[in-house]
Amino acid sequence: MSSKITAAITGIHAWAPDEVMTNHDLEKFVETSDEWITSRTGIKERRIWTKPGMATSDIAVEAVRRLLEETGTKPEEIELVICATATPDHIFPSTANVISDKLGMSNAAGYDISAACSGFIFALTTGAKFIEAGMYKKVLIVGADKMSSILNFQDRNTCIIFGDGGGAVLLEPNYEGLGVVDAIMRSNGEGRHYLYQTAGGSFKPASHETVDAREHFVTQDGKTVFKFAVTNMAETAAELMERNQLTPDNVAWLVPHQANKRIIDATRERTGIAEEKTMVNIHKYGNTTNGTIPLCLFEWRDKLKKGDNLVLCAFGGGFTWGAVYVKWAY
Repeated sequence: MSSKITAAITGIHAWAPDEVMTNHDLEKFVETSDEWITSRTGIKERRIWTKPGMATSDIAVEAVRRLLEETGTKPEEIELVICATATPDHIFPSTANVISDKLGMSNAAGYDISAACSGFIFALTTGAKFIEAGMYKKVLIVGADKMSSILNFQDRNTCIIFGDGGGAVLLEPNYEGLGVVDAIMRSNGEGRHYLYQTAGGSFKPASHETVDAREHFVTQDGKTVFKFAVTNMAETAAELMERNQLTPDNVAWLVPHQANKRIIDATRERTGIAEEKTMVNIHKYGNTTNGTIPLCLFEWRDKLKKGDNLVLCAFGGGFTWGAVYVKWAY
């Protein structure tokens, strides 16, 4: 037993809508094909939530409610909620506060983190520091996005990639050295020119002109983003492993952001981690942005054992990227 406090993941849950949009469905309204999408991204289908009036907070609520029930945690026991999202319900108030209100987490401070697809990594690292500092004992980290709300379904370069979904983890103090052990977070602002949403912020507020020009949707230079992502996600994961004396043999699972199967493969090859120890579910969810890593952890949770070494890594618009070393706690 150590006197040092670490932030352990003591619960995980995730959720995605039942509504499936396959590659063949996309063929009906955009010039593409199942073969074209699959060969370039590894995606076969994604979840698109079409129910009226539903927002990112509702995706999070579905996951968090189940997480609280499974861990026997009362809503009022949660002290801090950090929500990583690229599709907040509103510019303000924060989606974390909306989630807290909907679930009765009346004693929780809350705020959002915006780091595109790296947001969950950044939020997990941030939340861990509050635990390590002794400030809080129950911190909820949410990663969720309703990407369909900002997709231009006339743009085959972006609408084929993204889906809706999310998840959450509960962080609590640990004295066995389990939980978040180390993390790397990096960014390069030059990336803002290659993956962005043009209008809706203070730079270009919403107007008839911005709506008519379809400037409230995701825009990306796919080739440039791919090049940066392949290099930086892979190298950061490898750097994290090296400085923590992790090897392909003693890493139980690689948990990569599900952006593109080729990016996942490049990261796996750079780290030397075997394919059978790499979590991949992009084929059925697409890129859920902040939801990909918690969706993976949830789907593989029955295979995770106490003490397992996990390497989580992500790359997102901005550009942002990072990696986290987690020792599984239960």
